Amino acid sequence: MPDLEITFSQRLLRWARDLDRPMPWKGERDPYKIWLSEIILQQTRVAQGRPYYERFLARFPDIKALAAAEEDEVIRLWQGLGYYTRARNLLRAAREIENRFEGRFPDQYEQILSLPGIGPYTAAAIASFAFGLPHAVLDGNVIRVLTRIFGIDEASDKSAGRARLQKLAGQLIDREAPGIYNQAIMDLGATLCLPLNPRCRDCPFASDCTARLQGNPTAYPVKGKRREKRKRILHYLALEENQRLAIRKRDEKDIWQGLYEFPLIESGKALSVRELLKYPLLEHAVLQGAPDESAHLQSVRHELTHQSLEIRFFHFQVEWRKPSPFEMIAIDKLNKFAFPKPIENLLKEKFLYLGLD
Repeated sequence: MPDLEITFSQRLLRWARDLDRPMPWKGERDPYKIWLSEIILQQTRVAQGRPYYERFLARFPDIKALAAAEEDEVIRLWQGLGYYTRARNLLRAAREIENRFEGRFPDQYEQILSLPGIGPYTAAAIASFAFGLPHAVLDGNVIRVLTRIFGIDEASDKSAGRARLQKLAGQLIDREAPGIYNQAIMDLGATLCLPLNPRCRDCPFASDCTARLQGNPTAYPVKGKRREKRKRILHYLALEENQRLAIRKRDEKDIWQGLYEFPLIESGKALSVRELLKYPLLEHAVLQGAPDESAHLQSVRHELTHQSLEIRFFHFQVEWRKPSPFEMIAIDKLNKFAFPKPIENLLKEKFLYLGLD
């Protein structure tokens, strides 16, 4: 479609002039704020991400403030967004900017790309929005727009398909107004070229869109075969002594690294209370009363990108024979710690936990 490629950016920008899609970071030129918004919006809807963006800026108004932060505080402010590697990389990158670039956000694409947690999409967004550099973004919205309009049937989540899309995106970008163009094509995917119910009648490319002409827009983008999720069964023990609960920090390289949790027993099957009591985790605790199956508070399913979790929660009143091997925290002080979403939900439901201050 050579003619379409020539007129694509003009038609897109003409359509975008009348679009009203306000967001607190739209039109922003500060690379720090652009970076923060883009990292938050990875794997996060705009409505969910907005309060986190505003809270982060209030606490860390610039790179210097973020670089000086403690990891636990950054993680706690991130609590509820998931994918916590994003938060840790924010902190690592801020410190690297302080050290490598004397606190100034780098203004070259390759330098931006070299920072922890910043991939080609985020680097292109910062480069184009903050510095006017002609680097095309390629996120889910853009992929959907390009594959449908140009009928690209290669798997967009495989390296060959991704490379083809990145090349096409680079050819289409308006080199005089790359930031406006990038925002416009993302807006087109977010407002009209929707995943399930695209508003094709309102699209400026309706007459040329391959997917629409074929009558199957939702067949695009094409995805490769997904690997089967790993299944895990986690038994969390809420061990309470004198209005304090036992918690520990997840330091191992696994899901929820850096967050806090209850003492954990993981097994290949669902365990009863009697089976749990045989584990050495409780060897220094004297259980109050005669624990029975009523100690099982609830079970929940929690889906991650590559894992499917069955999470079983148990509550025991205990008295430690010697100092607890865990941190014992007063229930009304637990909001100082960041927990995985399933544990946060349980605390709110069963222990009147209030979350962030």
